Amino acid sequence: MSTVVPHSLNQQLADLHAERVRTWDPAVLQVNIDQRQRLVAEAPGRRFVQAGDRVAPFTLHTVEGEALSLERLVGGGPAVLVFFRFAGCPACNLAIPYYEQHLQPALRARGVPLVAVSPQVPERLVEIKQRHGLTLQVASDLNNQLARRLGILYHFDDASRRAAEAKGSPIGSVTGTGTWELPQPTVVVIGSDQQVHFAQVSPDWLVRTEAQPIIAAVDALLARAIPTPATA
Repeated sequence: MSTVVPHSLNQQLADLHAERVRTWDPAVLQVNIDQRQRLVAEAPGRRFVQAGDRVAPFTLHTVEGEALSLERLVGGGPAVLVFFRFAGCPACNLAIPYYEQHLQPALRARGVPLVAVSPQVPERLVEIKQRHGLTLQVASDLNNQLARRLGILYHFDDASRRAAEAKGSPIGSVTGTGTWELPQPTVVVIGSDQQVHFAQVSPDWLVRTEAQPIIAAVDALLARAIPTPATA
């Protein structure tokens, strides 16, 4: 029997948290909650990517082994990037299939590419694409180069590091990056002018951008005449 995916991504994420409240050891759960609350508290002082920012050239690496440059992505119009943590992240395994079901069809109909981006190395990142049969592109931001420029990285706090080490799964080993850095879930719409036209960062990874605001941002951008850098 197929599973019906609720229309609201954030309801799914709330249900995930509720299940953890029921089943996790309270001390372990509190480490998770404290890390997310710390990131939310720090967010007002951060300079995250925002609409109007110019995007310098970058190259992502798809799980199929292709180089995906900014020029290629936006050569025919806008593109949407969805940053997520890593292939085994439970919240990401709700969010990325949600975008596949509720965002990808609308963007495909508009000729707009959707790319799910993680710092995890491609040979490990491919797992999430295969698991869910994704048609959207999945690509690695090697060494967090783009995420760092967008200002969306976070570091595990001490309690989270100790908890990961106790389980034998330091995040640098899981992702293949060797660091304790991950991107905060982020959606970015980049126009053919290589500027950001929509950006939303979610410091709490159990609260993420729903599909409709992204579709609305893309439609607003498509309704405008955006010159390419060569003709501007």
